[in-house]
Amino acid sequence: MAELASGIAGKILEKLASLAYEEFSLVWNVKSELRELELTMTTIQAVLLDAEEKQASNGLLSIWLRQLKDIFFDAEDVLGEVEYGVRKKEVIRTYGRTSREVCDFFSCCSTLAFRHQLGHKIKDISKRLGKIAAHKDQFNLIPRLEDRHVMHGRRDMTHSFVPPSEVIGRKNDKEKIISLLRQPDANMHDNVHVIPIVGLGGLGKTTIAKLVYDDERVANHFKLRMWVCVSEDFDVPRLIREILKSATPEKIDETLGVDLCQTRLRDCLKNKKFLLVLDDVWNEDRNKWIELKGILSGGSDGSTIVVTTRSYRVASIVGTGPTYTLNCLPEADCLSLFVKWAFKEGEDKQYPNLLEIGKEIVGKCKGVPLAIRTLGSLLFSKVDEREWNFVKDNEIWKLEQNDDDILPALKLSYDQMPSHLKQCFAFCSLFPKDHWFESDVLIQFWMAYGLLNKTPNNNNNNQHIEFEDVGDMYIKELWSRSFFQDVENELWHYRLHKKSV
Repeated sequence: MAELASGIAGKILEKLASLAYEEFSLVWNVKSELRELELTMTTIQAVLLDAEEKQASNGLLSIWLRQLKDIFFDAEDVLGEVEYGVRKKEVIRTYGRTSREVCDFFSCCSTLAFRHQLGHKIKDISKRLGKIAAHKDQFNLIPRLEDRHVMHGRRDMTHSFVPPSEVIGRKNDKEKIISLLRQPDANMHDNVHVIPIVGLGGLGKTTIAKLVYDDERVANHFKLRMWVCVSEDFDVPRLIREILKSATPEKIDETLGVDLCQTRLRDCLKNKKFLLVLDDVWNEDRNKWIELKGILSGGSDGSTIVVTTRSYRVASIVGTGPTYTLNCLPEADCLSLFVKWAFKEGEDKQYPNLLEIGKEIVGKCKGVPLAIRTLGSLLFSKVDEREWNFVKDNEIWKLEQNDDDILPALKLSYDQMPSHLKQCFAFCSLFPKDHWFESDVLIQFWMAYGLLNKTPNNNNNNQHIEFEDVGDMYIKELWSRSFFQDVENELWHYRLHKKSV
């Protein structure tokens, strides 16, 4: 997992500061060693946030952070041995030494030799950390304190339906695509029309496709509508199963063979005018596309497949007519979108200076709605001009960006997250692109890996919130920063879509 140096350092320091470790260090005569390790860790942790933000433009700094992480992992292993000793003491305190099994189990770590070995390990890690810490001055790193407060609940979670009023500047695009859907190309050679929608990551291709898909005119025009997120895995048997799931309300047996799935899908499509949206397609293998399209050819005339993709090559392979290119948002719409996410309603008029800075920030986003929304959300409720200027003048804008690189806006938003949120988001990288998360399951994973900080409830210092509540706050915060998209509220939990940009 792509763990962050700052996050690992924070966990180590929390352990070193605990009362259990204090008691253990006194009993086992390693207090000075643990204290030295804590001081060295504190010195390094002070500059880790700044280092993690600057590593994208400094290869040597990135190597320095990797070396630190290697030592941090070794430190975690040693502290695991310390924790083992703490547990041993608790067991003996509870059950005494009457059990021979308990005595034998812990006898290996009761000797002076073991204590000496443990102290030597701690000293060795402190020495290695000291050497690494000595190199930090060459990077001109600035000590920074982390804001660990999570601003949860500032925007309501939503479901996957996109209200037209929430989308700015795409009305004409929506109407044009609906017109194409209702008037298929008369010159096509088969009964299935394919309309590719092409645009850069973050432009809103999926959002537009949803607006079209949910429009009442479209719903009335097609007898059957289906939606499948394809992503990078263009596996035809998998797609057949996913399309079948979308085509029927019946639960599909996961053990059902490909041939039976194909037969049932053909039956579902037979003599029906259908609309199928294949979202986020990357496949450039024409043979795979022909195979899938052949299975979908049993519908009535006028059936249509909408394909969203970033690639014009993909569009040329799948399209039966002209490609619809989604362009960047016009400047006026960009500013309206930014104001919607950066200010409470009417608040922008109270802060004209911030609005002027916001205009410059919007200009750097180059008309990409996701970038604008992300930075607007980042600055929401902040009225200090220095924080706005930090975003406007950040070095990240000067980096050369390739098509496959993360958008600078998302990188900026990521850098400003507390390390515990970064750790939780980094965990999500274990799952494939375009993965749907069940929120309660994801929270259980975070709990199992020790990624949730159970802190006193800000509303009542006499009560402690549960881990599940902490995880729910983290999810809402990640959603508000646009790191989760397409959130569906299903009674007691959410479905979250990890959308790659």
